Amino acid sequence: MRIDKYLKVSRIIKRRTLAKEVTNEERILVNDKQVKPSYNVKIGDIITILFGNKEVKVKVLNTNEYAKKADASLMYELISEKLIQS
Repeated sequence: MRIDKYLKVSRIIKRRTLAKEVTNEERILVNDKQVKPSYNVKIGDIITILFGNKEVKVKVLNTNEYAKKADASLMYELISEKLIQS
C-alpha cells in the first residue's frame, strides 16, 4: 500500500491529499529515509512524521486496504511522540 494511502486509512492523517503534500514536503521518513508518496509500506516499517514542532513515530502492524474507524488504530503502534525545540 502506498504511504499516502496508508496514512489516510490508518487515520494518522485525515486526508490523503494532505498525506501526499506532507510526504512531498519531506516531512515523512520511513526507517530514517526520505520517501515519496508512492513508497510501498511494509509491515515492520518505522514511520516518522514531522507535524510542525511535533515528531511522531509509529510502527506498521497491518496494511489493510480498508479499515473501520474502530480498527484504524490497530494498523500501527505508537512508538514515540515528542515536541521538537526550535
